[in-house]
Amino acid sequence: MKEEDRPARKVILDCDPGTDDAIAILLALASPELDVAAITVSGGNAPLARTLANACSLAALSGCSVPVHAGAAGALLAPYPPGWKGNGEDGMAGVALPPGAAPASALAHDAIRTILRQASRPVTLVGIGPATNLALALACEPLLATQVEEIVLMSGARGEGNATPGAEFNAWCDPEALAMILAAKRKLTLATLECGRIAAVTAARLAAFRAAAGGRASETAAAILSALLAGRPEGMPLYDPCALAWLIAPHLFDAQPAAVVADLGPGPSRGRTAIDHRGRANVRLLRPLDPDALFALLAQRIARLP
Repeated sequence: MKEEDRPARKVILDCDPGTDDAIAILLALASPELDVAAITVSGGNAPLARTLANACSLAALSGCSVPVHAGAAGALLAPYPPGWKGNGEDGMAGVALPPGAAPASALAHDAIRTILRQASRPVTLVGIGPATNLALALACEPLLATQVEEIVLMSGARGEGNATPGAEFNAWCDPEALAMILAAKRKLTLATLECGRIAAVTAARLAAFRAAAGGRASETAAAILSALLAGRPEGMPLYDPCALAWLIAPHLFDAQPAAVVADLGPGPSRGRTAIDHRGRANVRLLRPLDPDALFALLAQRIARLP
């Protein structure tokens, strides 16, 4: 079967928008390779009320009618830690978004289960925030895991973290949820911090993005990238779009098998992902091969939106 003849991959996009979540959401909704069945939202980058409003606004900005579902306001065992400071109070670094429609009535973990239960073919779960909603859905109805084709997460780090010296932010927010996903025995792919650090926003890449800009969605995305880059002339990592780009253009990545566990202890290493390339692999770790081509993909796709 030719690439263009393959049916779009049905996905559920779980997120906590968030600036780089916003770019990832627009990329997903602009890409015909993906059939986004729902956007499910947790707190994380900001409190749930704010991340939910941002997700509804981004769906409206894209011109798509995808349902948006409110999910977890806190982690499985505790409140979420304070939001990522680089995103500001609104989660969007001050970039204004248009009003969005009201969210759908079903809660996120119920919506995930309903989609999996009714799907005629396996569904891919993409998580670019804390893994709480995905873990809740699979814990409530474990047999539905057989309906999952792949789980792709932006989570974890091979080395130094960004929330603590050892932990990446999404993993740190709810390490128990991440541990449940790691134990789910489904095909699992991780875009770690290192992935986003390679795929960094730079002045040259931002200029190329602006040159390819289309409508209001492109303009908003460019404003977000500009806000991320402000005060960081060396470049600013762009994490979440890597998880979506893997599903759209896997040739842009190298994927290495590894054994990964999440540290659930109460100390300073909580949320750290221990990665072992010698053990029995339970994940694939992504590494971008051509970050300029990745940014060209972002620009070209988002330019298709209104």
